[in-house]
Amino acid sequence: MISLQPESFVEKTLKDETLSLVVPCFNEIDGLDQLAERLKVVRNAFAGQVDLQVILVDDGSSDETADGLDQRFSHLDWASVIRHPSNRGLAAAILTGINAAESEYVASMDADCTYDPLQLLDLWKAMEHDTAIVTASPYHPLGMVEGVPGWRLLLSRLASIGYGWLTWTPLHTYTSCFRVYRKNWIAGMKIKNEGFVGIAEMLWDVSRRGGKVIEAPAKLTSRRIGFSKMKTLPVILTHLQLMTRIALTRCHLIRN
Repeated sequence: MISLQPESFVEKTLKDETLSLVVPCFNEIDGLDQLAERLKVVRNAFAGQVDLQVILVDDGSSDETADGLDQRFSHLDWASVIRHPSNRGLAAAILTGINAAESEYVASMDADCTYDPLQLLDLWKAMEHDTAIVTASPYHPLGMVEGVPGWRLLLSRLASIGYGWLTWTPLHTYTSCFRVYRKNWIAGMKIKNEGFVGIAEMLWDVSRRGGKVIEAPAKLTSRRIGFSKMKTLPVILTHLQLMTRIALTRCHLIRN
């Protein structure tokens, strides 16, 4: 079951809640200072409302990211670092963090801060007790995209249109990893795509099991530090493979 964020809602006051934030990191040494600064800002913004705990997952980085994470976060009582021995992919890193989280609610965001982490407040406010996922949506009519290369924007938009058509759902964005999850819908999940495409597979898996997904408008900007790890052609092909799986699954359900 999928729904859009309502135009108005009653703001939650869950002062006893803990929210874990998973940040996958792969070769992000150049952006770690920015990341540390922005995480401290968003923690301060949540102060008095929610206890924000941060889980940083080093996804088998080949640069100095592992040491950089230790230097910037190991002394903080609100942060922990997990390492993959080798690079597994964006979705795999997020699932590792979700499975390690002790809280009922878990968020995820990119290490490059292309979504301002302060927008996590809006996602959190949209989370309801019967919601499985709140996903950020720059393609929502109230969302915004700024400075993102046209080719990448086109790929993401086309993928979201394809997933929407195949799954018969009204979401505008399927490929954003900036989300808040209710952990019991995600913990132990097995996916075939552990990289970028796994983000769409996770949402589809929850949706087809009846999980409620709320879409929250968000602003997406271009990366200012470092470089994207996405390899365009393999990602396109993997999206098409997942769409084929979804189509075959729907055909099977219709026949039965």
